[in-house]
Amino acid sequence: MTSDKQPITIKKYANRRLYNTGTSAYVTLEDLAEMVKKGEDFVVYDAKTGEEITRSVLTQIIFEQEGKNGQALLPITFLRQLIRFYGDSMQMLVPSYLEFTIDKLTNDQQKFREQFASAFGAGSTRQMFGTLEEQARKNMAIFSQALSMFSPFGSALTNTEKPPEAQSENGAKSDIDEMKRQLDELQKRLEGLTPKE
Repeated sequence: MTSDKQPITIKKYANRRLYNTGTSAYVTLEDLAEMVKKGEDFVVYDAKTGEEITRSVLTQIIFEQEGKNGQALLPITFLRQLIRFYGDSMQMLVPSYLEFTIDKLTNDQQKFREQFASAFGAGSTRQMFGTLEEQARKNMAIFSQALSMFSPFGSALTNTEKPPEAQSENGAKSDIDEMKRQLDELQKRLEGLTPKE
């Protein structure tokens, strides 16, 4: 049985206070973070203009969580690379790829938790990172297959993939380097599609 429950409406007032129309009470960003963790869906509107501002409020929640000691999830190199994508021809692909990857991680989180626990129980993180690297490789392969359904992206990715045995020969590039290479090639193809003025 599927639920057609509508998202809760949150209104943000000029004094920066957030009002939950579902409970008729003011809430904090911490309260909204708890709602997200519980799987409760909400949409945030500016009370004065009526503009939807959910993205900026969720970003504020992430900013606050990242500021807490020991809570950071986003590595500095990731943040720098993310900033580089703004205004880049790859910008349109980044949200889809990140959403796809986080969905895969969410779906496989129990498997990762078990492997994480066993890796630390044995005193070795090599197994855990090997699993994560393997998952990243699989994610890229699946994402590449999804993109291949949309011409002209198909030939850009499928022609550059190497068979697994070729990837492992003589210390070939790591999976992450391979993903970067594929994204670079895709970027070049996208730039070639952009009309020159």
